[in-house]
Amino acid sequence: MTLPNPLARRLFLHLHALAEPPTGPARGDALQALIDRLGFVQLDSIATVARAHHMILFARRQSYRQDGLDPLLARRGLFEHWTHDAAVIPTRFFPFWRHRFRRDRPRLLARWRGWQRDGFEDQFETVLARIAERGPVSASDVGEDETRGTGGWWDWHPSKAALEYLWRVGELSITRRDAFRKVYDLTSRVIPEEILAQDPGDAATIDWACSAALDRLGFATSGELAAFWAAATPAEAQAWCHDALAQGRIVEVRIEGADGTLRRSYARPDLVEQGQAAPEPPSRIRILSPFDPALRDRNRAERLFGFRYRIEIYVPEPKRTFGYYVFPILEGARLIGRIDMKARRDLGTLQVRALWPEPGIRLGAGRLGRLEAELDRMARFAGCERTAFDPGWQRDPV
Repeated sequence: MTLPNPLARRLFLHLHALAEPPTGPARGDALQALIDRLGFVQLDSIATVARAHHMILFARRQSYRQDGLDPLLARRGLFEHWTHDAAVIPTRFFPFWRHRFRRDRPRLLARWRGWQRDGFEDQFETVLARIAERGPVSASDVGEDETRGTGGWWDWHPSKAALEYLWRVGELSITRRDAFRKVYDLTSRVIPEEILAQDPGDAATIDWACSAALDRLGFATSGELAAFWAAATPAEAQAWCHDALAQGRIVEVRIEGADGTLRRSYARPDLVEQGQAAPEPPSRIRILSPFDPALRDRNRAERLFGFRYRIEIYVPEPKRTFGYYVFPILEGARLIGRIDMKARRDLGTLQVRALWPEPGIRLGAGRLGRLEAELDRMARFAGCERTAFDPGWQRDPV
């Protein structure tokens, strides 16, 4: 079975809620349903325009506002933990993280012992007792008499390291964020009791992780299934594919890339029907976060869309091809370019520094009009009153 590239793109975008107009409600149950559909929304602290999680949701529902997640977190519809990175995840999936907690406990303990966090293990009981007695804490609330490092995660003070470890293994949970700073509480006080009581076991968790990933990706290799939640190892995902194939739950397929090459993958038996039923994405332009679910697997995005994207935050400025934090631009079922922009809230301006179209993309009057309309919407979302353009902002394709 071969899925042509146009159908592969349509299906992939449809499963990621990008093949429909970005309209409709974006609060309460409607927002919860959208996040359930995506599986998770990655968190990121960089707010060049807006933080990644807000941009991800705005790209799909432009009625979304940046306080929209708070009620879902408060009513415990979402919890925060790791997939491939920090993310907000539907709380009903929490039981499947128990497998990860068991797996990660000895591995993290051994690794963190080697990072010179002297005494962080000694703080486990102290930290847990303090939270149990006095309530939620942030890293700044503990370890008052400890030496505080000046570096990154490898230089935390012992109590901060203890907090993070206890969260990673499930004994603590994030109850909220204050100015994006984590606030930790006992998991028993964050996760609802009826969900906390569930433990599906390792085998059921691996089955769920691979099956739920496939339903959100549409087609995938075993490695892509493993990477989606990072809940199953590559070997576990490979074994799941072998068994599911024998049971007829999945089939082997070939997915055509943007360059015409074929890649073997796994999919549900009705893959072609799914592709044919997927709607044609509207021509409206959307600006995506660098951490959008449709782009987080950079290699997959490059195969499907012919769009090579690498974030250049850690690249020295003279060596950057584009810019510090450049946003991909989606038009219909194509990624047509990338844009360097920054919200200058002090000036009330969304400042556009540069736009690089992809080769073969012409910036005609109609396309520029749609782009400027989207930039104006993005400016308002970011708390700016206007959009401004640097001289020479329209660049040649690279």
